[in-house]
Amino acid sequence: MITHNQLSLADIFTDCQNKFDNDKYEFLSILDETINLDEIVPVSFVSHFHAATGRPRRHLLYPMLKALLLQLIFSIPTTSLLIVFLKYSQELRDFCGFDVVPDASKFTRFKQDFLPDLQSMFDHLVDLTEPICHCIDTQKASMLLFDTSGIEAWVTENNPKYANRIIKQLKAFKKAKGTDDSFDPYKAAYGSIPSHAAANPAIQQMYINGHFCYAYKFGIITNGLGIVRDISFYNKDFLEAHPDIIVAKKSDSPDEDKSLADSKALIPTLKDFFRKHPLINPKTFLGDAAFDSIEIYKYLLQEASFEQAYIPLNGRISLPESDCPLNKDGVPCCPKDPSLPMKREGSKSHLRCGLPTMKFVCPKMKWETIKQPVKANVSATVKIPVLNPPCGRMFYIYPEKNLRAYPGTVRGTAEWDSTYKIRVNVEKSINHFKDSFCVAGRKTQNEKTLHADLLLAGITQLITVMAADKLHKHQYIRSLKPLIA
Repeated sequence: MITHNQLSLADIFTDCQNKFDNDKYEFLSILDETINLDEIVPVSFVSHFHAATGRPRRHLLYPMLKALLLQLIFSIPTTSLLIVFLKYSQELRDFCGFDVVPDASKFTRFKQDFLPDLQSMFDHLVDLTEPICHCIDTQKASMLLFDTSGIEAWVTENNPKYANRIIKQLKAFKKAKGTDDSFDPYKAAYGSIPSHAAANPAIQQMYINGHFCYAYKFGIITNGLGIVRDISFYNKDFLEAHPDIIVAKKSDSPDEDKSLADSKALIPTLKDFFRKHPLINPKTFLGDAAFDSIEIYKYLLQEASFEQAYIPLNGRISLPESDCPLNKDGVPCCPKDPSLPMKREGSKSHLRCGLPTMKFVCPKMKWETIKQPVKANVSATVKIPVLNPPCGRMFYIYPEKNLRAYPGTVRGTAEWDSTYKIRVNVEKSINHFKDSFCVAGRKTQNEKTLHADLLLAGITQLITVMAADKLHKHQYIRSLKPLIA
């Protein structure tokens, strides 16, 4: 008979203590060997930190950075809890280089005072990790993925009771007035709720992940590997740097508002990115249907020199008239049978001017191998198309005339489907920043603090890439936590 013993807290503590006693230096030693702050911290950051302040700094630059990196690597949600770990762990204090553990205000002031320096450190790490990403997977490293999200601020308006109270009142109004179904209490609530938080006008009302909230919006660019390349914080400074961005009034539809905001943010974000990193030349862009506009296609394919743009068609916008019927993916269909898409057969230009073309042929066309005489007593084996005249049409498409329908690739193909699946990596990075790095759980309203937390999350991920490369373990480029276990 097998007996079962219930685990006690004492047993769990003993096991964890034994594990820690045996391996307590191993992970910290790995970090110490692979992370060289002299290599990744810009000289300007060091100079700014050690500039004259009237009195000597009690806590040095490298210990502060190491402590903040450990907080993110270990997913420590709050600064207060980080301080507890540092106070009760001699090993962590030795790793960081603290004689005295800073208080919470010191960490907060560090983030706010040195925000531009954290930005320069992040940009420097992007350039350092670019060759590493190409060594891992050149194809994915040559992709750019873009998406936006928001970090909810610690304000009264984000209490669920705030929005629920307004929605409840509007539902009661609808019932009392007997209005028809055209009146949507949720859309009405979206229109009536203030556009920004009372505590800070920069905390804007948004519709993120299926719910209303008051948040700071940011945009993130990653490559196909999911490694962050750029972080843009859409605050007042960003709008002032790009006066051509027109912030429109919000409509009755939160989904439409989100799409408009995303589409307006893309081009300025990419221009800033290429200005900071002129040596990075991506070939493929991946984004969602919010970026399905002629202006964006022209910028991506003609000005930014992307070869392909994987952007699904927005169902609310119809394709222009064409000489042949088009399906929902913009693929020409047989004039005799509009439900039958034609086959793409090459993209080389048949014109002397060299303009790119796409050739589509009848899907019922077959190739037949025959012997054809070339010279006397000499024959060659060639392939010729066997066409049925009613269904033997060919169409030549000129993408520059309709970049929206033909953005360097064809929608609905196996190549499109397999490539577009990679776009999920930018969403994974955003979730990684919010959950694993605990950026979403910061209980603060301060704009600079949240911006710094985002940059520190990006810095931590890029340092992880460098550490994994030095260890020759590229499977850990997103997280070093498996090394702790």
